[in-house]
Amino acid sequence: MTTTKAFWRDPYRTELEARITGVDGDDVTVDATIFYALSGGQESDHGSIGGKDVLQARKAGREIVYTLAPRHDLRPGDPVVIRIDWDRRYRLMRLHFAAELVLELVYRRLAPIEKVGAHIAADKARIDFALDHNIAGHFPAIAAEVQEIVAADQAITSAYSDEAAERRFWQIPGFAPVPCGGTHLKRTGEVGRISLKRKNIGRGKERIEIRLDDAGQAANS
Repeated sequence: MTTTKAFWRDPYRTELEARITGVDGDDVTVDATIFYALSGGQESDHGSIGGKDVLQARKAGREIVYTLAPRHDLRPGDPVVIRIDWDRRYRLMRLHFAAELVLELVYRRLAPIEKVGAHIAADKARIDFALDHNIAGHFPAIAAEVQEIVAADQAITSAYSDEAAERRFWQIPGFAPVPCGGTHLKRTGEVGRISLKRKNIGRGKERIEIRLDDAGQAANS
């Protein structure tokens, strides 16, 4: 039985009662989870299962395997409570959607352009592109468009495009559906203000770093 991904149904949930379905040393599986595992560049959640810290969460096909601290004493069939670090999850969700917006706006402005990497952490997000000129010149326009979308506080649709295959997407007004299996906000206004920074990471490559600007400072290059 594949783990039910309750983080898709309700990404704002911080606690869930579940049951252990498998144990292999320090690795366990559960019948349902709110604990996201690294995928699509978005880092795993932090938290615990049955009061035991999760050291690693990884995807194994459609299953999610959690590595707990040694000597956890859990057995198949045991009831457990799964808890996540909500403050960290919410920052990941905000940065994730901010990065998705930046990416879609870069595609619109600089098509055809190739994304060659991405990572979403709790302190910042980054997107890497194959590009042979300084991307920072586009930041004022991109940042202004992002903040306009944020200020509009639009509803974000997040749903299955193919439930059997666990394929998901997000969409807001004015954008085509974007394939993505991460955890998403309910509304664009939750992102808040962001700042953009450019990094040159090698010949023919440009990186955009995205940070949440909770102090309310303007985006910059």
